[in-house]
Amino acid sequence: MFETAELGRSVGKQEFEAEVPKLRLELLEAQRELQKAGVPVIVLLAGADGAGKGETVARVLEWLDTRGLDTHAFGAPTDEERERPRWWRYWMRLPPRGRIGIFFGSWYSEPLVERAFGRLSRPRYDRRLSEIAFFEQMLAEDGALIVKLWIHLSKKGLRRRLRRLEGDPATRWKVTKADWKHFRKYDRYIEASEHAIRRTDTSHAPWLLVEATDERYRDLMAGRTLLERFRSRLAAAAPAPRATAPAGSPAPPPAMSREASLTILDRVNLKRKLALPEYDRRLEKAQGRLGRLVRAAFEKKRSSVVVFEGWDASGKGGNIRRLTAAMDPRTYRVLSVAAPTDEEKARHYLWRFWRHVPRAGYVTVYDRSWYGRVLVERVEGFARPEEWSRAYLEINDFEQQLAGHGIVLAKFWLHVDEKEQLSRFRERETVAWKRHKIGPEDWRNREKWALYEEAASDMIARTSTAQAPWTLVPANDKRVARVSVVESLCARLERALDG
Repeated sequence: MFETAELGRSVGKQEFEAEVPKLRLELLEAQRELQKAGVPVIVLLAGADGAGKGETVARVLEWLDTRGLDTHAFGAPTDEERERPRWWRYWMRLPPRGRIGIFFGSWYSEPLVERAFGRLSRPRYDRRLSEIAFFEQMLAEDGALIVKLWIHLSKKGLRRRLRRLEGDPATRWKVTKADWKHFRKYDRYIEASEHAIRRTDTSHAPWLLVEATDERYRDLMAGRTLLERFRSRLAAAAPAPRATAPAGSPAPPPAMSREASLTILDRVNLKRKLALPEYDRRLEKAQGRLGRLVRAAFEKKRSSVVVFEGWDASGKGGNIRRLTAAMDPRTYRVLSVAAPTDEEKARHYLWRFWRHVPRAGYVTVYDRSWYGRVLVERVEGFARPEEWSRAYLEINDFEQQLAGHGIVLAKFWLHVDEKEQLSRFRERETVAWKRHKIGPEDWRNREKWALYEEAASDMIARTSTAQAPWTLVPANDKRVARVSVVESLCARLERALDG
């Protein structure tokens, strides 16, 4: 790829100054149109250290309205970032709809350097590139415009530039020991870069080469390229392609037929009962065990994510209270997931769950979760079929990243039958202190029982993986459910801490 760069191209000062005003005006107009259209724009600048990425960003910032954009530079991860999965810090900086995020030092930087220095094998490097390609495709399918600029300098050109910057007292600070260290690996870096570009150059996120021998030419080409991509996005109407799973991610099982999918929930034995004396004995024992395990996990810096899904009135709140009663309140938080806020709707639906991934040793309990995309959003029509259909892959990938970071992930589906739900609905209407738990929406959802049952069955079949299996909990008897949940979480923690 780099052999095809137009090396030596230059732009005179007069030509540059004549073109900039028109280019700047057109960029501002396109930026305003993208803002009106609610398009999130992600601009990545990559290339060898010292090639002028920072100067290019500075020039672009002059030409755009900085009130509508944010700039992010990524160095070594902070302690807060190390305590969470690798992708957390990138998710946290994604721009909302209508804004531009400029990234230099992005999700490409670390694997490229690791590969160039021989610290990342080719198979692992390819897996990392597959993760990147999937991540970018997921964002593009959600409506993001991704512009990837590779700022290129030949090895000789880079050496001249570094020496020139070092020789000027006003620019000497721009050159570090790390720049020269990376320069000595230039050939291996370029080899790794060409491989990365081939693996991640896609129709929805293509790489665009900007030759940087002449700084004015570099900046003009960057501006022109941005303008062309902005205009193309504004003119485009075709949807993005369907996502494919990254290499190594758990593939979803095939969609099951209506008859077969019902079997999953039919296997749950809802006739199980637990007498009060046995319930009290087992719950007390299990809570004591859970308290010890949560403390041990905290000391070992092993985080946990506990997900509760299930029918309305299936007892999610009661089960959560029995779990948290055994935990130190300083080490956990419970998130009750309702309709997304305006801030959350402005981003990919997984963003609001990524932002709450716990730090090392802590526990996050979700009262409903990211599975809303394939349950309520599917049934109620809040998500288009193509959106909830691709969500199975996106969820599996998300959970794989949690598990891969060492987070203990427990997912519970609380199952009741229609008769038991009706009984609990009526109880909520008649008992004063339970009345706040029932409303017209609950009765409307009940009328769609068959649709929710089908959605739940598909969800369980497609997202129960080795790293994140579903636990189906019989919840007609509240005592059975509560004991089962606490004992099951204990077992998950024990396996994780012993492993």
